[in-house]
Amino acid sequence: MNLQSFFKPHESSFLIENKNWETTHLGGCIKIHRKNFFPKIDKVKIAIFNIAEFEGSKNNISYDNCKIRGFLYSFHLKCNLNIVDLGYLNLQEKRKDTFKTIQQVCSYLIEKNIIPIIIGGGHDLSYAVYKAYSSNNQYITMTNVDSKFDIGLEDDNLNSTSHLGKIIAYKPSSLFHFNHLAYQSYFVSELAVEMLEKMCFDSIRLGDLKANLHELEPIMRNSDFLNFDISSIQHLYASANIYSSPNGLTGEEACAIMRYAGLSDKITSVGIFEYNQNLDVNGQTAFLLAQMIWYFIEGFIFRKNELNPNIKLCSKYTVAFEDGKNQISFYKSNITGRWWMGVPISFESSENKKNYYVACSYADYEKANNGEIPQRWLNTISKFK
Repeated sequence: MNLQSFFKPHESSFLIENKNWETTHLGGCIKIHRKNFFPKIDKVKIAIFNIAEFEGSKNNISYDNCKIRGFLYSFHLKCNLNIVDLGYLNLQEKRKDTFKTIQQVCSYLIEKNIIPIIIGGGHDLSYAVYKAYSSNNQYITMTNVDSKFDIGLEDDNLNSTSHLGKIIAYKPSSLFHFNHLAYQSYFVSELAVEMLEKMCFDSIRLGDLKANLHELEPIMRNSDFLNFDISSIQHLYASANIYSSPNGLTGEEACAIMRYAGLSDKITSVGIFEYNQNLDVNGQTAFLLAQMIWYFIEGFIFRKNELNPNIKLCSKYTVAFEDGKNQISFYKSNITGRWWMGVPISFESSENKKNYYVACSYADYEKANNGEIPQRWLNTISKFK
């Protein structure tokens, strides 16, 4: 793939304004697409780029230099990663062609083990990223951070209020599991919550998430694609979004989610959507989004290459239930303290069952000890029946 043909470079004015980057600034170590220079992607770990496609959203496109970059590249970080900034994705005349381009580019990067960090654009762009995984014949767990469920109606066109419904309905499905984080009950129909529960998907209310923020760690370890609608963040912290509301995540909580995502050995793409630069008068939202990306990169630096438990380096705990039918094996890493559950599944080629490992927390182990089968275990085993 001629990746350069899909992107516009940063304008020289952006580079001139920030010519004083030091070697410890992110701007001093990230290779940036500019006129007459396109960064090589050999050994690259992360690729940042903008997709300013808002046709399915009430937010608007901005033709000015991205404010987020000015903040992000002025941040210090001891970073030995190969990171590139590809610039701005070229939009096509027809929207469906733009979505096809997004799918192709993301599919190519993911196959190269390069994590795309996408600065959107409407939240419906996540549909194209999802199709990138589908085109690679890869089942994924998608985690959505949003104040609403964007399910829409069956006959709705693809837009920021219906994209989730389109993803769920897409055939053949590549969606192994779905998590929805930080929804606010007054924005969400009980019928929609019940529908996700019947599909054995997980949804977590804003209040429950705030009270148990550390429980996001295993959720991120089980996720492949994190898509973050900034309308889930309080207007006080992220006002550059036409859908923002008084309540939501704080800036600190948004950064914590991104750091957990960075630490996850499974996450292979991230999207931050619905940033309306035209509303960002004082640059405060750009400042926060830059910090969120910084936290993801910092988390990535500390990844442990621990997608599944190394049984030899784990303590094993087996919990048997009173019904005499079920038991769950838990594994705790003696190195990192992380927890997993073993979900026994059968393969056609073997009479013996093998464990599918699901990232979990100590709270899941406590539930099992109290006689309650963790919902995470039940949702997983239901996928293999």
